[in-house]
Formats: sequence, structure tokens, C-alpha cells
Amino acid sequence: MIIPIRCFSCGKVIADLYEQYVELISTPQNAAGEPMSDGQAMDTLGLNRYCCRRMVLTHVDLIEKLLRYNPAERDIIKLNNQR
Repeated sequence: MIIPIRCFSCGKVIADLYEQYVELISTPQNAAGEPMSDGQAMDTLGLNRYCCRRMVLTHVDLIEKLLRYNPAERDIIKLNNQR
């Protein structure tokens, strides 16, 4: 869903780092055109504790998929099938 604001274990604010993390692991960072590894990106952002690293690494961003869901569409389909 949406990344939690704080780490569940230690309370460090991590939500503002998530977008930077995604950018670091997706854009080429070296001369070979390879993106930064997960561990290097987290080290760069200052995520040193394993609890914070877990929060960022295991986050699944589902908000884009949920925004496409329209509950009213299901009702329209039911009405069309009843006719």
C-alpha cells in the first residue's frame, strides 16, 4: 500500500527516503549503465539499521493498482447482466 511513515521497530522516519531509494535502484549509476544495488542504495540513504532496511526493502507499492479499481463498475456489469 503506502509506505509507513516510521519504522515499526525503531521509529526512524523512512517514508521520505522511499522515492529516492526507488530512483537509485532504477537509474544507471555507473559507466557500465548498471543501477545501484539494494544494499548500496540503502547505505547511501543512511538506512543502516536492519529494521529500517527491512521496511524499505520489503515494501510492495500497490497504490497504483488500487487506484485503477472502480467499485461502481461491478454494479454496472451486474445491471447489464440482469437485462
